[in-house]
Amino acid sequence: MRRNWWRWVLGVLVVLAIFLPSTAWMHQRITQYKSNYKTPLNPTIMVPGSSASQNRFDSLITQLRQETKVAHSVLKVKVAENGQLSYTGSIRRGDNQPFIVIAFENNRDGYENINKQARWLNVAFKDLVKTYHFNHFSAMGHSNGGLILSLFLEKYFAQTPHVDVDRLMTIATPYNMESNSTTTQTAILKELIAGRRQLPKKLTVYSVAGTENYSSDGTVPANSVNQGKYVFQNQVAHYTQITVTGDNTTHSDLPQNKQIVLLIRQYLLQENLPAKDRAQNQADTKRRSLTGETGLP
Repeated sequence: MRRNWWRWVLGVLVVLAIFLPSTAWMHQRITQYKSNYKTPLNPTIMVPGSSASQNRFDSLITQLRQETKVAHSVLKVKVAENGQLSYTGSIRRGDNQPFIVIAFENNRDGYENINKQARWLNVAFKDLVKTYHFNHFSAMGHSNGGLILSLFLEKYFAQTPHVDVDRLMTIATPYNMESNSTTTQTAILKELIAGRRQLPKKLTVYSVAGTENYSSDGTVPANSVNQGKYVFQNQVAHYTQITVTGDNTTHSDLPQNKQIVLLIRQYLLQENLPAKDRAQNQADTKRRSLTGETGLP
């Protein structure tokens, strides 16, 4: 009896010796698969600037649909001050690159309000992920919309685990507000610099400035846009500054600017542009990649 008992114990130990490592390996592979798997659904989230509604990008989206020959569906989300969400439009079945526009009932300007809008953006984002089950996306913000997205990524994005942001494009975003100074920092720039280490490390950022007169787009100083380098440089995988000159480079015209539409197609939508379009866009824009250069002075 005693000999049989020891055989039984030995058999159990052998089974455990095989089973436990196999289970651990299987869990590891499942975790690795989940972390590497990207959902087919890869939306582009658009956030307008102050005083703009959820219809701000209608002209841009019309242009993109015409030029890409793809009828990207559009979902619009409006966030009330109490966090209540209202949806218009829909994501068409089979459309893996829809546009999602997130706007705010209280769309006023100002440092405190922009921080509130970043928090409201987080409310909408969590609901979108829960509803549509995507685990990666790209984003675009015009004017203060870029500030809202930047604050969201620093302060709230980590609250939604297992979701990656691939690319961010900000257009005429005043990182130093209305200041033209290259040395004085406004409150919002100081906050963004203080929180920059929380930015997603794999993120690629394109900061686009328009210059009507080589120093401003008529509303936002070019120096203010360029202060974004102190937020993103050496914190994300790639950070590139792009300056667009020529026609339709006033602040309100920039989202519909022909060169910027091409930039959105190439960098956010990852289109393979025809050679003539790439060549023309290179000629009409000035680009500077700041990845790997010195950060704060």
